[in-house]
Amino acid sequence: MNMNKRILSLVCAGLAAAALVASGDKAAKSAQESLGEKYRDWLKLVGYIIAPKEKEVFLALQTDRDRDFYLEAFWRQRDPTPGTPENEYKEEHLRRFAYANKFYGRGTVRAGWMTDRGRIHIILGPPVSVERFEVSAHIVPCEGWSYYGDPKKELPAHFVLLFFQRGGVGEYRLYDPVADGPASLLVNKRDVDPTDYLELYQKIKEIEPTLADLSISYIPGEYNFDYSPSLRNAILLADILESPQKDINTNYATHFLNYKGVVSTEYLTNYIESEAAVAIIPDPVIGLPFVHFSVVPKSISVDYYDPKSQYYCAFRLDVSLRRGDKLLFQYNRDFTLYFSEEELLRIKANGLAIEDCFPAAEGRSKMTILLQNAVGKEFTIVERDIEVAGDAGAPKIFGPYLGYRAETYPRDIHLPFKVLDSKIAVDPRNTYAAADSVAFLFNLSRFDEKLRSGEIRVRVQGLREKNPVQKSYIVRLQSYQPSRMLGLSQSIPAGELEPDYYKLTLTLVDGEGTDLDESSSNFIVTAEKAIGHPVANSKAAPLANQFLYYFMLANQCDKAGADDKAEAYFERGIAMKPDYKNGALWYGQFLVKVRKYDKALEMIERIKDDPQKAFEYWFLRGSAQIGKGLYAEAIESLLAGNRIYNSDTRLLNALGSCYHKTGRKAQAVAVFKASLKLNPSQPEVQKLVAEIEKRP
Repeated sequence: MNMNKRILSLVCAGLAAAALVASGDKAAKSAQESLGEKYRDWLKLVGYIIAPKEKEVFLALQTDRDRDFYLEAFWRQRDPTPGTPENEYKEEHLRRFAYANKFYGRGTVRAGWMTDRGRIHIILGPPVSVERFEVSAHIVPCEGWSYYGDPKKELPAHFVLLFFQRGGVGEYRLYDPVADGPASLLVNKRDVDPTDYLELYQKIKEIEPTLADLSISYIPGEYNFDYSPSLRNAILLADILESPQKDINTNYATHFLNYKGVVSTEYLTNYIESEAAVAIIPDPVIGLPFVHFSVVPKSISVDYYDPKSQYYCAFRLDVSLRRGDKLLFQYNRDFTLYFSEEELLRIKANGLAIEDCFPAAEGRSKMTILLQNAVGKEFTIVERDIEVAGDAGAPKIFGPYLGYRAETYPRDIHLPFKVLDSKIAVDPRNTYAAADSVAFLFNLSRFDEKLRSGEIRVRVQGLREKNPVQKSYIVRLQSYQPSRMLGLSQSIPAGELEPDYYKLTLTLVDGEGTDLDESSSNFIVTAEKAIGHPVANSKAAPLANQFLYYFMLANQCDKAGADDKAEAYFERGIAMKPDYKNGALWYGQFLVKVRKYDKALEMIERIKDDPQKAFEYWFLRGSAQIGKGLYAEAIESLLAGNRIYNSDTRLLNALGSCYHKTGRKAQAVAVFKASLKLNPSQPEVQKLVAEIEKRP
């Protein structure tokens, strides 16, 4: 960002902040005043280092227990050596805060941490050197604090901050070359033009040569041709004040608030950042779209298991899909991983990836991946908006999906980032070295006989401006048999490409030379001969169990309100595995919901002889009979279910409704009251009971 744009952004940010200050500050102040003294003092302690989002989340917490865990998480995010009991950042901050209170509160009614010198000392630490300008009849008392800046936080290599006593008395204030101006450093200003910067510079230089430069700029030797103070000073000051927040990812704070009911409290203090690769890949064998993902936490904790003489970590993976407030799909898996000391060193150096995949219904959803490591009580979150496209009715390229190596696996197993017998080893960074391959997979839908005369044009384009690398070749399609989904894999040695950013583009061209579709992905080739990639872990699923995927999609479509698609998937799943009891149960529940009662009664007969599903059988049977108006038969079915489990309010309410429909009011009231005893928060049932009891 150039200086003019940065200045404009600062001005706009200031105007936006001013517009919100009345409402935002009032609400924050009210929330802060309601806190206990311990937490009000903590907010003072971290006032200069806490990010706005962190403070917002802290003020939204409702219990002291949550606040205490949040404080722990706050400091842990700043710990430079999380594997040790000491938190050097916290200890240093406490030292700086105490020093500021001890030495910079003198001569002022404010606490030392609230003064300008106290604030800078807390943010930047003690200066490398201090130059004092105090014994002069012409210059107000001043101090120049010299610092070496951290370029990672956008600070210059060397800068000097000036503090002065306005009018020669009171507290030392941080001098602003633009707002205060050089004239404010002079004791006698009567004969001085505050806008004649050259004259002011020369006048101060005659008195204090070093101070003359500091009066113009925080960065020695950097000022305008007319010696007017540069607006770059404002940018530097903003960077200094923001510097404690620049290396903190506040996602942990948002996750603490959003997931404290989902993630165990002891985990919430240990949020770990991660990188992730996510791809939607239609499976050419099964014919269904799958979401594939790889999650790489930026650090992991391990423990040692004596019986096996191995190190280990224990991950729990929870994945969910939502559309608005609807939970479409959710599942979990455990990954307990063991490795030798040599493998541990590789994992520590390169990272560890947890990979998985699952079928997803057509449409746009929000995917949340929660990965928890029981060792170290750590967690990471990946959130993505995904969209599974429907059949476009025309040939389409899916991909390319990139990896640093291609591996061969049997076709009869299903794995993340695998198409047919080829699996790519994925690194979410998409960065490759000379020793790697740029391996890629892609699928082609609606590959018919006409397209066999066509081709896929592969183009690799370097993105640098001067003499970029360009490579291209053609994949001819005549040797492949027509299919609804054709899966292909290719590989390019990364060593053949110069270090640069690249774009890999696939273009589908028919036999007449017409472009039908195009798709691309980006990657990076480094100058390194070899780089480390995360060690991947996944679980294979036999394709013999692919019927499960149809039931997963059926349930997703059911919850999304796509009844026709749900029924089609249920039918396909049942056709593939007619004796799958859970599938018959799910399908029966769906059929009752969509009022296909005869088909539901037929379907649930498949679970009649399963003792573990006896309650569901009788309840669903009774529900379908109610739908057909067969209340007497439904009563018998529901009573049979109630004898198995008599504490289900759904069954009791259905039974009460049947009694009511058949004029058996006393039994209806008794059953409804039994339901209300289990769950009093049923206003409709309460209303119905009151109406029944009023009638003669």
